[in-house]
Amino acid sequence: MAMVTGLSGCAGGLVPSTPPDTYGLSAAPVVAGGSARNRQILISVPTALKALDSEQIVIRTSPAAIEYLAKSQWSDRLPNIVQDKLVQAFENSGAVGGVGRPGDGLAIDYNIISAIRAFEIRADRGELAVVELSVKVLNDRNGVVVASKIFRSTEPVSGIGNAAYVQSLDRAFEAVVQDLVSWTLSRI
Repeated sequence: MAMVTGLSGCAGGLVPSTPPDTYGLSAAPVVAGGSARNRQILISVPTALKALDSEQIVIRTSPAAIEYLAKSQWSDRLPNIVQDKLVQAFENSGAVGGVGRPGDGLAIDYNIISAIRAFEIRADRGELAVVELSVKVLNDRNGVVVASKIFRSTEPVSGIGNAAYVQSLDRAFEAVVQDLVSWTLSRI
């Protein structure tokens, strides 16, 4: 009984910390483009350097230095969010026969392999959101890369505060997704 009393007394002195604001990316845009209804595609989890492969929101303070947006985080690891939004965008297009993730059991025609090169606020250039993805379309039947491209979009940060940074990243990502889905549909 004395131990319980002692522990409950200790808990009364702790100051609860405020949890960070948690952000996601908006719904994947509906993209019009070519139709590949007889094709099924696999969206792999994008690769990323450790600085981007986390829940932290990157602020580049100089070409060689990064920090993380204070009191803010993504709702999951950034590569997982990007993969999810790409799957949604291809599904929303209605232009493919099937789209899935590894383990979904689809008979895959093409694998969309991507790498997150930038997903950050460039504070050294007047607060600019930069999103850059490198993408390869791999024929899953023979292992040949049929197309590859780098998609990049920038958006100025409008407004103040952490939400303004995230909204700018969201707009830049949406532009990348629209271009990426249209381009992919024209290649498969």
